[in-house]
Amino acid sequence: MTNGTLETNGVRPVIRFERLLPHPPEAVWRSLTDRDELNQWFPTDIITDEWKVGAALTFVFRENQAPDFTGTVLELEEPRLLAYTWGDETLRFVLTPQPGGATLLVLTDELDRGIAARNAAGWETCLALLSGVHPPEEWKPMFDVYAAAFEPTLGPQEGPPPGFDADK
Repeated sequence: MTNGTLETNGVRPVIRFERLLPHPPEAVWRSLTDRDELNQWFPTDIITDEWKVGAALTFVFRENQAPDFTGTVLELEEPRLLAYTWGDETLRFVLTPQPGGATLLVLTDELDRGIAARNAAGWETCLALLSGVHPPEEWKPMFDVYAAAFEPTLGPQEGPPPGFDADK
């Protein structure tokens, strides 16, 4: 469940996740860039005219859970690397082909110190959906595990953003 790791060797902390997905990089790439496929696992709708370096992105939460925000594509090497700003954060997806047609996905989220546990618990759910695994039922227990792990290094951790149910 909680296998995100914390890296603190940069200016801001980074949470890192790895998932072995049973699909080739081209299929995983579609999951990262195709609007319909993103809607199956990513926490927001992503609106862009084109996936290219410098492209503007708009992130729209479903069911008006939070205000819309923007980002910019920073790096793009199809089907291997995609990085973009996600509001004040930087998301980076690295896809590495594996034997048997699988893909190792590495997701990193560079973020502010106080939201690392919150985001780690959220990415657990998102990555479970992307992996085709039933996501954890409750967000709060995952948050508590990450908060306990991250607080000694990062300090107090913020709970869910306004509008989200902390008990789920």
